[in-house]
Parts: sequence; structure tokens; C-alpha cells
Amino acid sequence: MPQVSMTVNGKPASGNVEGRTLLSSFLRDTMGLTGTHVGCDTSQCGACVVHVDGDAVKACTMFALEAEGAEVATIEGQAAPDGTLNAIQAAFQEHHGLQCGFCTPGMVMSAAALLKDNPKPSEAEIRDYLEGNLCRCTGYHNIVKAIMAASGQNVGAIAAE
Repeated sequence: MPQVSMTVNGKPASGNVEGRTLLSSFLRDTMGLTGTHVGCDTSQCGACVVHVDGDAVKACTMFALEAEGAEVATIEGQAAPDGTLNAIQAAFQEHHGLQCGFCTPGMVMSAAALLKDNPKPSEAEIRDYLEGNLCRCTGYHNIVKAIMAASGQNVGAIAAE
């Protein structure tokens, strides 16, 4: 079996993988990083979003070997080492942007990618960007509020759906 090496959340990571091993499986099964959720295995739900070399990708549609030498960031690497939540995580908590929590890691990772590229997105831009992330519990309203809050914008103007 080939070996794959990458940096995950700032730390070297490697393991032997079959050529068909998905990045989501490598992260969960080999690295023990179970925050990267697998909800569909078909790239529909977005629960498996991670960052590879700074870009948001759905880890269930990328082979682990494709991440050879890459910098990979998962939900486990978003909080500070002492456990302090980052601005997006704190906003999700404060604005009730989660219920069951299954989609939350992918939502947070997608939100981080959006805010990196667009630090002050409009409500419509947030909703458009999250189109590839499914949530069965929240109705998205509080997720959008949380992302707006994390970007430093007023959440009072968000229209209820």
C-alpha cells in the first residue's frame, strides 16, 4: 500500500492507504479526527468539508493520495489549543446556529472559507455559498445569523424565513 503524508492542523500526518481511500476516511479512520462527518458519500451534504491548501473541499470526494504534501485543516484545528472557540464557532454557539450538530463541522469550515474570500458577505451571498451544505434541523436562519455575526456585521437585519 502506498504511504501518504500531509500536514493536518499544523502537525505532520502520514499513513498507508489504498488508492481508493477517501480523504474523509483517512482523516476519520487513520488520524482519528472524527469531526469530519460523512453524511452521504456523494458530495451532496457538505458535512465533510475540510480545507486543503486553503481551499474548502468535500473530503468524501477527494482521494487521500491527492492530498500528498498538502496542508489540511479540519474542524478539530479551528479552536485554539486551550479549547477557546474561534470567532465562527463562538458565533454558531451564541446565535444557535446548530441543533443536532451533524452538519456543524462542515458549516463552520465552509463559513471559514467564505469569510476568508469575502470578509463581509451579504445574507444572500452567505445563503448562496452554503448551497452545498445541508442541514435538516435549523432551517439555516441562525446559521446565516452566526456567519454574519462572525464577520462583524449586524445580525438584526436578517429577515426571518
